[in-house]
Amino acid sequence: RSVTIDADLTLKVRIQNCSPATIHSTICFSPKNTAGAFWHNAAETWVDIGNSKDTNVVSSIVNLVSGHKPENSVDAHFMSESGVFDLFILMGPSPKDAVRQYASLTGVAPLPQYHTLGYHQCRWNYNDEDDVINVVDNFDSNDLPLDVMWLDIEYTDGKKYFTWDPVKFAHPTAMINNLTATGRKLVVIIDPHIKRESGYFLHEDALSNDFYVKNKDGNVFEGWCWPGSSSYLDLLDPKVQAYYKELYGFDRFQGTTSDVMIWNDMNEPSVFNGPEITMPKDCLHHGGWEHRHIHNVYGLEVFQTQITYDGLLKRSSDRRPFILTRAHFAGSQRSAAVWTGDNAAEWSHLQASLPMCLSEALGGISFCGADIGGFFNNPDTELLQRWYQAGLWLPFYRAHAHIDTRRREPYLFNEDVRTRIRNALRLRYAILPLWYTLFREHEITGDPVIRPLFYQYPDDPNLVDVDNQVLVGSSILARPVTEAGVSSVNIYLPGGASELWYDIEDFKQYQGSGVINLPVTLDRNPAFYRGGSIVPRKDRPRRSSTLTHHDPYTLYVALDSNKSATGTLYIDDGQSFSYRNKKYLYLRFQFKDNTLTSSLIDNTDYPTEAWVEKIVILGPPAKITKAKITSKSLGTLGLETSYDGEGRSLVVRKPGVNVREPFTLKLE
Repeated sequence: RSVTIDADLTLKVRIQNCSPATIHSTICFSPKNTAGAFWHNAAETWVDIGNSKDTNVVSSIVNLVSGHKPENSVDAHFMSESGVFDLFILMGPSPKDAVRQYASLTGVAPLPQYHTLGYHQCRWNYNDEDDVINVVDNFDSNDLPLDVMWLDIEYTDGKKYFTWDPVKFAHPTAMINNLTATGRKLVVIIDPHIKRESGYFLHEDALSNDFYVKNKDGNVFEGWCWPGSSSYLDLLDPKVQAYYKELYGFDRFQGTTSDVMIWNDMNEPSVFNGPEITMPKDCLHHGGWEHRHIHNVYGLEVFQTQITYDGLLKRSSDRRPFILTRAHFAGSQRSAAVWTGDNAAEWSHLQASLPMCLSEALGGISFCGADIGGFFNNPDTELLQRWYQAGLWLPFYRAHAHIDTRRREPYLFNEDVRTRIRNALRLRYAILPLWYTLFREHEITGDPVIRPLFYQYPDDPNLVDVDNQVLVGSSILARPVTEAGVSSVNIYLPGGASELWYDIEDFKQYQGSGVINLPVTLDRNPAFYRGGSIVPRKDRPRRSSTLTHHDPYTLYVALDSNKSATGTLYIDDGQSFSYRNKKYLYLRFQFKDNTLTSSLIDNTDYPTEAWVEKIVILGPPAKITKAKITSKSLGTLGLETSYDGEGRSLVVRKPGVNVREPFTLKLE
């Protein structure tokens, strides 16, 4: 979760709280200077931040004599219960500098598989194999794109992980193959609690090999979680780490394939009958370490998610692992995506999802999302639609629901609701090339994939408090409608009068001169291209992202006040590590002097059949009647152009050049 504290009109402290009662970093942003502090300690930590004036006796006398007015000051006290700490000061001086400095300490997210940026469908629980396939079939018959199906704890044999229910999921491999035949994947949950049941192989192995965490008396710790009586693997022990990695192998987790990825939940760890619903602090880990010392990294790093990552990598060395984790800490981005936890079907929870994920992104964890519709309770159709429209602007896009809620898959609603959700899903899929490019650039630079406005415009003091808008990279600004029953919303367009913004639906042009009020309907989800950006999209609707791999691109060229624009596009096979051996394309597009050029940024190659289908120029030059494209394979060809009815855009159709080939397109 995230906490924001206003110190004065120009200063905000953002605190990244990665699991209960632990704060690992603060970054202080102001219009002129940005600095950060990374307090590295895994024990329970409190941070006390105070805002005071320099009003002691001496300063009061000095102020009286000099006529100086007291100034606000911000004092922060960090208090960790135990252990040692490392304190890193991030000198900035800009927000981008501070975030990159933090990334240099804690790492970046590796490039995810392409399909993980698509839409994920989850609930606790899908009943059986037929239910899973029926959901997918209904998505297809209603033209709703879908990439990943999820199974919660009920798929197991009596909540024993690394097993399948022998009746409800008797043929898991066949079910998985049915999914992959339509371009879909599967995620299953693996929690850290181990059911204490005689005959369960994992429990028997842990007992016989002394793999469990101990209580303060040196006996195996027993707690209560979903299976009932449970114990917990001592993941601090190298022998346990090696054992746990092997559990993901096809010979141990039988029925799985390379298209199955993992959800590590409840990994704080949750203990229902424990103090503060977690493991007692005096439990003992390998080496004699008390749990109080390592609690906040139990779910992370050398613990569950990192071991899971290594296990998946050993299982399928040619696939980038995907893991979703609830518990996380500084550096979790190196092995897992996160979500904001068990939210509820309330407007306030929808509103909170944006600042929470923006805070995560500043703290190095860009791959973040919130459960669409809310995990608890039943959303009305307005809230559900707005959540789909808002969620598409967060990197992780998953719907999830509690076992006691009504079924709410999008196809279950009337045509009006289905259409709005379908439109949100299709927009998400259209901009997947942008999302994927941003994740690759994050891996290179550490820049967050989503950004608060002040990150891009640090000189504007009005942006410090804007947390209901999100920048996708620097190219798209979204202001989701997160209020019930409204007919208009206020949107802050930054950058000054010379900065142009284009509505992504009707291409109407706006200046970045501050707050505008925009009418909205249930069909309206305000978002804008930034002038000066070139955004690659794939606009052909498909059932899944896998099926779009060789589909053509449309380039949206949003011109700035100088009639120029730039953008990038990254392409590879979407799943393997071959990109680390230069099997990729990284392209730069540039528009200047009525000419669009495409060139390679890196001297690499990747064989793709994708081509440029259309170019849409926003804020176009006047009196253009034709275009000419020149490339090695095409030579020089004439192309037709056309303006829209109001002259807001100019379309160049079917340039026909393969995207891997450099080209020049000139407007005449």
